[in-house]
Amino acid sequence: MALPPEEEKVALPGENLARLSSGEQVRLYVRRLIFDGVLRPGARIPQGAIAETLGVSRIPVREALIALEREGWTTIIPHRGAFVNALDEPSVRDHYELYGMFYGFGVRRAVERRGPSLGEALKPIQDRIMAAGDPGTLHRLTMDFHRTVIDAANSPRLRTMLRQMTDIVPGNFFELVPGSDVVEREGTAAILNAIERNYPEIAEREYATMLRRQGDLVVTLLQDRGIFDPTEAPHDEDDD
Repeated sequence: MALPPEEEKVALPGENLARLSSGEQVRLYVRRLIFDGVLRPGARIPQGAIAETLGVSRIPVREALIALEREGWTTIIPHRGAFVNALDEPSVRDHYELYGMFYGFGVRRAVERRGPSLGEALKPIQDRIMAAGDPGTLHRLTMDFHRTVIDAANSPRLRTMLRQMTDIVPGNFFELVPGSDVVEREGTAAILNAIERNYPEIAEREYATMLRRQGDLVVTLLQDRGIFDPTEAPHDEDDD
């Protein structure tokens, strides 16, 4: 596959990466490149190099970039290419505040509709969360915890809203964000305690607190990686 001149010397990680075959998988890969600082804010996204690295055609790459533009990660400029949008601290904090609001609403509805049986369903999951010894197990168990809450809320509109939100951290959150495991264990324990006491408002508040703390950790991580450094935004004039 021949690459455009501006992409010929781009080197991307992926030597041991399984060949991908869908726009969704490519989307996750590009987000990881942004998160890892391989693609910086304002940079042109090397579509040909990505396609070659992943062993796919340009079609799923274009599909991924369109999806990423809808999510706010990229900007596509006709006849110029796709560029990485700047990620700023207020946007990251807003993201986790919104997560807290959605999950807080969910747990309040779940307690109101399920009562004590919700706590009974969550207790064995929480016990395993506290005992989890590796990031992969912790990630799976916390997803089970949150899924149980949202299922109990029985709100199709809430599920739709949550599906539309995209995680800022690609991959295993607890593996990539230092301290996140402690925050999650403490947060889910506090949420369960409020549920068992039949205090939906406190459970709602504890969800917001946990996700706000996780947002603080993500901000610190991105600051340490230099992701928030100001970079010249893409413009209409060709600067190659």
